[in-house]
Amino acid sequence: MAALLDHLRGTPLVILGLPRGGVPVAREVASALGAPLDVIAVRKLGVPFDPEFAMGAIGEDGVRVIDQRVVEMVGVSEADIVEVERR
Repeated sequence: MAALLDHLRGTPLVILGLPRGGVPVAREVASALGAPLDVIAVRKLGVPFDPEFAMGAIGEDGVRVIDQRVVEMVGVSEADIVEVERR
């Protein structure tokens, strides 16, 4: 992965890793590019009736990313999403 990103070497950047698997990969990329590494905390937002099926994520400072394709495919409402966020 670092080889694919080599064109970014020397540019001002920070490599972000997600806990539970992403940090080791991010560490290797950061090391290869000579860039600083930071960790960003996120929480998966699972479909209400199938919590392992991700429909989005919520991050630090309340940043929310929703996959509208999943929401439409399974028929989740905005109220459902808000309820999942509260958990």
